[in-house]
Amino acid sequence: MSTSTPAAVIADVIGPTPPRLRRSALARLVRNREAVLGLTVLAVVVAVSVLAPWLAPHDPNAGDAGNVLAPTGSPGHPLGTDEQGRDVLSRVLHGGRGALVVAVGSVAVALVAGTAIGLFAAFAGRRTSGLLMRAVDLMFAFPVILVALSLAAIIRPGPWVLVGTVIFAAVPYITRIVFAEAKVEREKDYVEAARSLGASEASILWTEVLPNLVSSVVIYGTSLVGVNIVFTASLSALGLGVQPPDPDWGRMISEGAKVLVNGSPGVATFPAVAILLVSLAFNWLGDGLRDVLDP
Repeated sequence: MSTSTPAAVIADVIGPTPPRLRRSALARLVRNREAVLGLTVLAVVVAVSVLAPWLAPHDPNAGDAGNVLAPTGSPGHPLGTDEQGRDVLSRVLHGGRGALVVAVGSVAVALVAGTAIGLFAAFAGRRTSGLLMRAVDLMFAFPVILVALSLAAIIRPGPWVLVGTVIFAAVPYITRIVFAEAKVEREKDYVEAARSLGASEASILWTEVLPNLVSSVVIYGTSLVGVNIVFTASLSALGLGVQPPDPDWGRMISEGAKVLVNGSPGVATFPAVAILLVSLAFNWLGDGLRDVLDP
């Protein structure tokens, strides 16, 4: 008696993915200008952030009382200094490390949690599904800023406040997307074929339906990282994220806003440009992946 799984039997019928299709997808990605531009910008930002200790010309937390608010292009300080005499370039380079880790890490956790909840709700009974989705609706209704303030009061302001807030804000959106798509997928012929071959609901969920949702989840998650780069910077600007003296793009913008009228726009402008570029890069990459994975 054959021990082949339903997924294997179906794969035998339809055959493996032709290599030419995989090459075609890669070719579309390479030809997609937005995706290539996004990947290039992100590669540069990641490389610069990782190598920041070696690339930064100064200690990002070391101030120079005799060189406060030096203008852009000053000797030894290409991007100038802030109100404490700290080198802006060094702080921008080091600030990218925390921003990327927090945004990418929190969205990754939210993708896993939201996908699991959405899949389970789509295949659960009507009552269980209804309870889960009503709980998700409550998360939608809860003000995110209150979540951030509550976490800051419980565990004190810092990176974990940003991570927890992003996860809480992102999970309901991901859950809704996965739930809606999984409900459509479970009615398709390949799912009925797996059931007729004796596959359990859990097997169908993880081996049949989930692989067909991966592209949508990856595309949405990539764009979501770009949004959360801006969101976490906003929370940091409010004092809920990375605490001084550690460099952070959001806090640098908040501190730089105080000296804009003093003729030192670079203190806030350069971290803002960094946030803009990274956010755009993730969105460009998400658009490119959408064109490639769902042409």
